[in-house]
Amino acid sequence: MPALYTLVIGTANWSSWSLRPYLALSYIGADFQTLMIPLRVPGVSKKTILAHSPSGKVPVIKISERGKTLKVWDSLAICETLAERHPKAKLWPADAATRATARAYAAEMHSGFPNVRDQLDLQFAKSLPLPDLRDNTQAEIARILSVWSAALKTHKGPFLFGRFSIADAMYAPVVSRFVTYGVKTSPAVSAYMARVMALPGMIAWGLMASKEIELGLLTR
Repeated sequence: MPALYTLVIGTANWSSWSLRPYLALSYIGADFQTLMIPLRVPGVSKKTILAHSPSGKVPVIKISERGKTLKVWDSLAICETLAERHPKAKLWPADAATRATARAYAAEMHSGFPNVRDQLDLQFAKSLPLPDLRDNTQAEIARILSVWSAALKTHKGPFLFGRFSIADAMYAPVVSRFVTYGVKTSPAVSAYMARVMALPGMIAWGLMASKEIELGLLTR
């Protein structure tokens, strides 16, 4: 009997970290359930998340198998676990050197770009004006566009390292941010962003985010 996956996520319109493993799960074609916990609800969000996640943060995935349930938290850790459990999905490039570079891309996103996160807040289902960007934010945007361009040129697309990988999943929330705020990009990068936004997982996520807005579930 296959494992049962339950992905615990935060508000879709806001939770960039939750989006990443959701995309990976969607890509590998695994059956999974999604449990959404509304974020930014004082006195409720943190307590509810702690009931599911040891870290007190989302996302967390519950893997139920042979009468036991394993919990894995953190976007990148979840994606790495899925890559190990579903090797046929090839969530990392097969070539060792390319795989190492892809991991570096993913880790740089995981730990970096604080100004982009701050000034270009994830608002997945919205279109918003580009704010007056700080110098550090502009430098981080330039770095992201540079690494995307380099990977696309080297590996000839359609994704950063040829086929879809965890690196694309890690950068997908940034793609959404750049779309939301109308960040100017080169034709090659714009085409890449369009391909990411057209992924079935991104479309499904967008529907969830739009539904949150329609139902008035967002506090801002």
